[in-house]
Amino acid sequence: MVIHKKIRTTDAKGKELRSYIERLVTYAKRGDVHGRRLIQKRITGKRGKEIANILIHEIAPAYADRQGGYTRLIKLNNRKNDNAPVSLIEFIDIAPDVTEISDNEVVEEKKGDTKE
Repeated sequence: MVIHKKIRTTDAKGKELRSYIERLVTYAKRGDVHGRRLIQKRITGKRGKEIANILIHEIAPAYADRQGGYTRLIKLNNRKNDNAPVSLIEFIDIAPDVTEISDNEVVEEKKGDTKE
């Protein structure tokens, strides 16, 4: 979630993830070595340092004046195959880094030189 800024998951996992992410952002707002170590302690895997850097340098400054409530949980329709309730969990006030092409923009492909 830290990398993509939002994810789509079941309600139960989203509710559990919210408290986990909120705690990590609070640690990142500390801005010291101990906060970084607490983040890396709770993140397992190869991307621990990368996620800690994203939290400390990108996400924490956006919430410097906010005391809590860094994420929102939006209920979506149930999943088709097993009818499980699905939610979208995302950071508040942070736009995702997604570049989208609007409908009225035309993208032209480069064509290679053809010999006649």
